[in-house]
Amino acid sequence: MKIEENYSLEKHNTFHLPVKTRWFMEYSSEEELCNILRDEYFQESHSLHIGGGSNLLFITDFNGIILHSAIRGISVCEETEESMVIRAGAAELWDNVVCYAVENGWGGIENLSYIPGETGGAAIQNIGAYGVEIKDCIEKIETYNQLTREKQIFSREACEYGYRYSYFKNEHHDPHIVTYVYLRLTKKPRFALDYGHLATRLQDYPEITLSTVRDAVIRIRKEKLPKPEVLGNAGSFFTNPVISREQFEKIRNSYPQIPSYPAGDARVKVPAGWLIEQCGFKGKTHGPVGIYEKQALVIVNLGNATGDEIALVAKSIRMAVSEQFGIDLVSEVKYVG
Repeated sequence: MKIEENYSLEKHNTFHLPVKTRWFMEYSSEEELCNILRDEYFQESHSLHIGGGSNLLFITDFNGIILHSAIRGISVCEETEESMVIRAGAAELWDNVVCYAVENGWGGIENLSYIPGETGGAAIQNIGAYGVEIKDCIEKIETYNQLTREKQIFSREACEYGYRYSYFKNEHHDPHIVTYVYLRLTKKPRFALDYGHLATRLQDYPEITLSTVRDAVIRIRKEKLPKPEVLGNAGSFFTNPVISREQFEKIRNSYPQIPSYPAGDARVKVPAGWLIEQCGFKGKTHGPVGIYEKQALVIVNLGNATGDEIALVAKSIRMAVSEQFGIDLVSEVKYVG
């Protein structure tokens, strides 16, 4: 177990903000986690469990305990004629899990290649890309309830997955810490290739395989998104809004070129990046904060930005999109402090 006082979180948030936490506790086993949860000081303190920090915006230093998992590892725990179930530690880098699956010829998560962050956070956030969400492969999730300090297993249905949402993100539910994620992968891959950019890029390959899909996704993401270690960012800052068909048609009357995707129940998903670009933000800088020149959905730290400055730019974007399109953008990034 690792316990540090006045610990820098700069390496634990992909905006690379130089904030600190009063205490930092990192556990490497379920036993160590249970010891922390039972500790009276922990129970009486303000705490926050984090993963890789790829969806966090620290506004100030954290006056409490930051808890972080070091539970890693990937193993096979079930095999059938058609599928494999693998178990991954919550702290395992998500892209390591995707790489492991692809190298073994197991399909289902190849479209989610090169997404930063850890596996536990990926399951909580219900990450998605190129027509696939992690929920499509979730079998179950092992957690510990922070209030009862008991182990609990959630089936995929119990996770209540939705677009960038899960049971664990609801503030009204007991807080749970994810320790292991189980994924059911297929031995005979069923490729999801409807996403335009991906389908186009795959024309460069002689055949479609798990490896070529993964390679194509990585190439696209590298071209569109900055590396967090080079230019601080949290990937997509906002979720893509889902609006009614009626509202969409009204907007399309003024903007015939607006892209969209069906979202069921007479609803339409609109790319937030396109909306932001139409408002003139793409490639612009606001002091130490910028909007990435290749993807308007990404806010970047140009070197010495504060959390407040990033939040202010995000607010300006939300206000502009609301005024121009009547759409309220929702932050995919969690504000802390």
